[in-house]
Amino acid sequence: MPFFYLAMMFLLAFGNAQSDPDAPGFSPLLQPELRVPSLEGGIEIDGKLEDPGWQGAAIIDHFSETFPGDQTRPPVAVHGKIAYDPDFLYLCFEMEDPPENIRYSLRDRDEIWQDDYVGILLDTYGDGAWAYFLFANPLGVQGDTRFVTSQGEDDGFDIIYKSRGRLTETGYTVEMAIPFRSLRFPNREEQTWRATFWITHPRDSRRTYSWAAMDRDNPSFLSQFGTLTGIHGIQPSNNFEILPAIVGSQSGALKDDEDPGSGFDNGDPDLDVSLNLKYGLSANMVADLAINPDFSQVEADAAQIDVNSTFALFFPERRPFFQEGSDLLSNWVNIFYSRTINDPLAAGRLTGRFNRTSLAFITARDRNTPIILPFEERSGFVDAGKSYANIFRIKQTFGEDSFYGATLTDRRFDAGGSNTVAGVDLRWQLPGFLKQYRIECNWVFSHTEEQNDTSLTSNLNGESFDNDRYSADFDGESFNGDAGYLSLERDGRTWSSDFDYRQYSPAFRADNGFINRNNYRFFHVYEGLTFRPSLPWIDQISPEVSGGAIWNYDEVRKDQWVIPGLFLRMKRQTNISLSYLYSEELFGGKRFRGIHRGDIELNSNFSKKMQAGVEFDFGTYIARGLDEPVLGDGMEIEFYTTLRPVPQMVIEPQISYARLTNPEANGETIFDGYITRTRFSYQFTRELFLRTIIQYDNFDNRLDIDPLLSYKVNPFTVFYLGSTHDLRDFGRLGGFSQTNRQFFFKFQYLIRA
Repeated sequence: MPFFYLAMMFLLAFGNAQSDPDAPGFSPLLQPELRVPSLEGGIEIDGKLEDPGWQGAAIIDHFSETFPGDQTRPPVAVHGKIAYDPDFLYLCFEMEDPPENIRYSLRDRDEIWQDDYVGILLDTYGDGAWAYFLFANPLGVQGDTRFVTSQGEDDGFDIIYKSRGRLTETGYTVEMAIPFRSLRFPNREEQTWRATFWITHPRDSRRTYSWAAMDRDNPSFLSQFGTLTGIHGIQPSNNFEILPAIVGSQSGALKDDEDPGSGFDNGDPDLDVSLNLKYGLSANMVADLAINPDFSQVEADAAQIDVNSTFALFFPERRPFFQEGSDLLSNWVNIFYSRTINDPLAAGRLTGRFNRTSLAFITARDRNTPIILPFEERSGFVDAGKSYANIFRIKQTFGEDSFYGATLTDRRFDAGGSNTVAGVDLRWQLPGFLKQYRIECNWVFSHTEEQNDTSLTSNLNGESFDNDRYSADFDGESFNGDAGYLSLERDGRTWSSDFDYRQYSPAFRADNGFINRNNYRFFHVYEGLTFRPSLPWIDQISPEVSGGAIWNYDEVRKDQWVIPGLFLRMKRQTNISLSYLYSEELFGGKRFRGIHRGDIELNSNFSKKMQAGVEFDFGTYIARGLDEPVLGDGMEIEFYTTLRPVPQMVIEPQISYARLTNPEANGETIFDGYITRTRFSYQFTRELFLRTIIQYDNFDNRLDIDPLLSYKVNPFTVFYLGSTHDLRDFGRLGGFSQTNRQFFFKFQYLIRA
C-alpha cells in the first residue's frame, strides 16, 4: 500500500484548511434560538414576497457555510422569514445570486437534488431521532425526505405542503406553507422544535449553508440544530384520510414464451378497486388499513447485472403504504424487508409515539409470498403461497442520537410452517469528550418450522446445511438460529474509524426480511482521514484503508481482503474515487489466492445542462456460475449521464458492461454482455409529465419499453396512464418479438376529512 502512505505524508504536509469563525464581522450561530410569531396578515404562496403577512415575520439570517467552508460566511446573500397561523408554518427565502448561474429544472417532485434548493430541517420531537427534510428549488418544485439517525435519508418519504418559486433579476425567491396536519409533533400548548434552515448552492463546489452552524467534530447532526419556540395552540391532527384507487389493465403474452410464432394471447380487461384508510386514534397514535391495496410500482426497478452473483439482490421500497413508521422498522440485521409483503388482500399498520417511546405494528394477509432461503454460498427462492405476516417494533430514544429497541416478526403459511424472529438493538452516541464515538448493537434469534412439501424446493437439488443436520427441502423440519451485529465507530473532523462484527448462524432465517446469506462470521475494519487543504482546485482529500475476513461456523476462513483507497472532491463538483482490492477466497471448495482488482470512479456535475459519471472495475474475479469455478480476468464498466437541454426535459442514459474470460482455457469467454437503460422525461407543468424508459438486457436478449403519462396533484392524488412492452430477440430474421404487453391506468385521490 505504498501510495496510501505517500498520500498521508503529502496531506499532512499541507494540513487542513481551517476556517476562522472569529474573523471580524462574522461569527457562526451555535444552536441558535428563534421565536416564531403568529401571522399578522395574509400570505399567498406564489413566490412573491410582497404579502402583508411577511411584514411581522421573524427574520432568518446569519447563515454559515458547512461545505466547503467550515462555519464561514457564505459567498452570497441569504435571507429568510418564518411565521405561523393555526393551520400552516410559513417560510420564505430570498437568494441574491447572478441569475445566469442559478441551477433549476422543471421536474417531478423529489428530482431536484442537482438544483439549487432551500428549505427546513425540522425535528418536531427534539430528541434527535429523526427529522423532516422539506425543500423546494427556484421554481418551487418540491423535494422531501426523512432523515433517520441510524439509517440516513429515507428518499421514499412524502408529505403534502405548498411551495412556489420565482426567478428574479437578482436571484430567486421561494415561499413554502407546511400544514401542521402533515406533521407529527407532541400534544403541547407551546411547541419547542429543533430545526435549521438549509441552502444548497451548487457552483464551483456543492456549497451548503445552514442557519445553525455545524461542528465537523460533532457527528451528532440533529443535536446541533437550533430551537424554534413561540408556536401556540396547535394540536397534532387526528384527521381521517381516505385514499381510494382504481386500477385498470389489459395484458397479453405469447402462448409459448419460447416460440415467437405461437401467437399472442390477449387477456380480458381487468379492473381493481382498492381503499386505504388512515385515522388518528389520538394525538399520539395513527392507524392505517389497506384493502386490496395496489402494491405495484409504476417505475420499474433498474436491471442489475447478476450473471456472476449467487446471492439475492436488494431492491429499494417505493410503495407509499410503508412510509409511516419506516424509520422505526430498520435494523442492522435486516429482519424486515417490506417487499416480502408482495400481494396482500389486506394490510394494516399502527404507529405511535409517546414522548421518547415509539412503536409500530404491521399485519398483512399475503396472497403470494416469496421468501429467500439463505445458504453459505448462495440464495434460494421459494414461492410459499398464502400467508399472514406480523411485525412489531418498539423503540426508546435517550441522550443525543441514541436509542434502544426490540423487534418481533412472524410469518405463518396457510400450507403449514412458520418463521418467528425476535431481537434487540442499541445505538449509543457516547457523551462528553467521547462524543465522536458510538456503539451499535443488534442481536436476533429465529425459529423456523418448515412446510412439508418438497415440490416447493425442487430447484434446490437436495442441498443440506448446518453440517448436514438439515435438508434444504421443505420436509417439515424445525430449527433455531441467531444473528448479531456489533460496531464501534468514530466520526471526527479528520479521523473516522469503524470496527464491525457480524454473524449469521447456519440455521438463521427471516422470512419477513432480507437475509441472503448465513453460516458466516464477519469482521471488518475501516480507517479514513479527511483533509481540506487550501488549494484552488480541490475541496477534500480522503485516504482510507479497509480490510476484513469471513469464517464459517466450522472456523474455516472463507474470505479475507484489504482495500486501500483515495477519495478526491475536486472543484466544479467533480469527485474521483480510487481503490484496489487484495483478496483470498474459498468458494465452491476451492481456495482462490491472488485476487486483485482495481476500481476507478469519476462523477461530475460540472454544468447546468449535463452531469456524467463512470465507474471502471478491472482485475480478477471468481467465475461463480461454472460447475468448476475458476479465477478469471474481467472488467465491469458503468457509464451514466444526465442531459438537460431545456429546464423541462431530462434524458438519462446509462450502460453497464461486464466481461469475464478464463485464462486457463486460452482466454475463453465466460460471459460478455451489457445492460442499457435510458429514461426520457418531459415536464409540461409541475403536475403533468411524460416519461419513457427503454431498457435492453443483452444477457437475456430482452428489450423493455415503458411509457407513462402522469398527472400528480400531490404525492397521493395522482393519475397514471401507461403501458409496458417486453420484447425478446429469438435470433431469427425480423429481430425482436413481443413476449408480454400490458396497458394500464391508475387513479387515486386523497380525501382528508
